[in-house]
Amino acid sequence: MTTPRDLVGGTPTATHTVTFDGRELPVQSGQSIAAVLWAAGILAWRTTRENGAPRGAFCGIGQCFDCLVTVNGRPNQRACLVPASPGDTITTQEGTGRAELGC
Repeated sequence: MTTPRDLVGGTPTATHTVTFDGRELPVQSGQSIAAVLWAAGILAWRTTRENGAPRGAFCGIGQCFDCLVTVNGRPNQRACLVPASPGDTITTQEGTGRAELGC
């Protein structure tokens, strides 16, 4: 089976790392946070406010907001749109990501 990588050639190499919930993950230049998480086998990284149902990237274009994560302490970042930057600290988001505010 031919993969997209086979068609364009090249060899993926990690250029830097990020941390997700305390776990160091390799990042290729230009990858979104969602792509980094998928590559590490992580498919869900948020839970809903109402019943704690798991969520991850669904639409992949920033429309559904299911992929929200907290990046460097800033909640509600769409993982499918935010590029992973060297040294980013990414954490699972619970509910609105503002638990400390009581909302």
